[in-house]
Amino acid sequence: MKDSEAPQVGYSWARASAVMMTAILASRLLGMLRDTVIAFRFGQDELTDAYRAAFQLPDLLFFMVAGGALSSSLMPVFSRYWEQGRTDEAWRVFSIVATVMTSLTTALVLALELAAPMAVRLMFPGFDADRLTLTTHLTRIVLPAQICFLLGGLMMATLYVRKHFLAPALGPNIYNIGIILGGLVLALWLGVAGLAWGALVGALVGSVLLPLIVMYRMGSAFRFEFDLRHAGAREVFRLMLPVMFGLSLPGIYMLILRVFASSLPVGTISALDNANRQMQAPLGIVGQGIALAIFPALTSLAARGEWGAMRLTLQQGLRLVWFLTAPATVLLLVLAEDISRVLLQYGKFTPTDTQLVASALRAFALGLFAWSGQALVARGFFALRDSLTPVLIGSAVTALFVALCVVFVQGLRWGHIGLALATSVAATLQMVWMLRVLMRRIPPAEVATPRPLMGFLLRSGLATLLMGAFAYALHAGLHTLFRGFQPNLQSLVVAALVAVASMSVYLWLCHQMGVREAEYVQRVLRRRAGTP
Repeated sequence: MKDSEAPQVGYSWARASAVMMTAILASRLLGMLRDTVIAFRFGQDELTDAYRAAFQLPDLLFFMVAGGALSSSLMPVFSRYWEQGRTDEAWRVFSIVATVMTSLTTALVLALELAAPMAVRLMFPGFDADRLTLTTHLTRIVLPAQICFLLGGLMMATLYVRKHFLAPALGPNIYNIGIILGGLVLALWLGVAGLAWGALVGALVGSVLLPLIVMYRMGSAFRFEFDLRHAGAREVFRLMLPVMFGLSLPGIYMLILRVFASSLPVGTISALDNANRQMQAPLGIVGQGIALAIFPALTSLAARGEWGAMRLTLQQGLRLVWFLTAPATVLLLVLAEDISRVLLQYGKFTPTDTQLVASALRAFALGLFAWSGQALVARGFFALRDSLTPVLIGSAVTALFVALCVVFVQGLRWGHIGLALATSVAATLQMVWMLRVLMRRIPPAEVATPRPLMGFLLRSGLATLLMGAFAYALHAGLHTLFRGFQPNLQSLVVAALVAVASMSVYLWLCHQMGVREAEYVQRVLRRRAGTP
């Protein structure tokens, strides 16, 4: 039986995935424009290194306290009360968690404001005195944004449970617009600090004011409450606690990379951040978009004990994620210089800077499938109200990641490419390990279990290899044909033609091989084009 004949159970979340991917696409495009503005205004030097490094301390707070860990811990508990019709209890849990965590995060932000000089000096031993001073100043500006992200994450978790996806996806758009305006307007008077002030304003509007308005219109019930004895609130904190103290989330890798990169040549931190952001575009659109859309379905299935449907939904989600990230990886490998040139090579950004970013992008791209799959697998654990296992696995892999950074940079002298490659190796190991454990953790079901993934992987893998050969040949031929064009225009035309032609070839090959995800994507494209 071909994949196209497989049952369609569990694809009710597919429309939500399309909504999320479309909205996140807009955010990623704005993110690219943001990076273009930064590159045009400041290039890739000690100023941009200090700006990127200024997010180290706030990001650490975000990942360990106010990030996806808290909202992912709240969602299954809130969803269970909601599914049972106990809406008052659901809102009470939200109120307690929001009150306690806002108070805690505010206190931590104030403490870190005082400790910023010492913390920055410890995290960036390779910085000189001027960069340390500038990084500390910028860090103090962006630190309060974490309070906004905390509140926004909690409010957005309740919106996801109620199957409202648009407002949460719009928040990052507003955040990016704030940074863009900071670079275009505020930077004229404040220099690189204008970017930091723009980020703070964008976080306030996009993460707090927008979801507040939506929640008010949809109806919600919040009150200040510190009742830590409430069973639901205690469960949220129990689920969240391991993540607060474990180094398991993907973002923590960039924090570690910046530490190693601080001892490499000036501009390395900015190059790694730029390359990682370019890799994050397809990761956010595909991996995180599908994971966020499927998470409410997983929590509902787990709450009802429908284990067979949960296994099937997870498998279908992974198939769609890998089906879309495979060609994206090929395009990032083939078009790395073109993408970096089109997005960044303006103003003070030089061709040498472009090559630095492109080489790191290729190494990051090798782990795209793993990061995308890990985003979904982790939410499978959260749906089971198990946040400890991903942290234990992630912490073990993080230790290996640090060792890889030491070997690749100090031993093999691979520089920034070694740092990016270390993330891809670690991400792959983490995803495979987590997936194997999750499949054993989900209770067996009496209904038929999903078919093995091997057939799908072989067919889509062959299609990916053939597409890669086609993309490489077409890329070389088009650059020869358009030689003499303005470099940025040449890269834009070549990248667009290669991407469209290669994706068409990939979809056609998958359709011929009976990969049913190709039919689903083609239906979505036809609906977007308005054709039957």
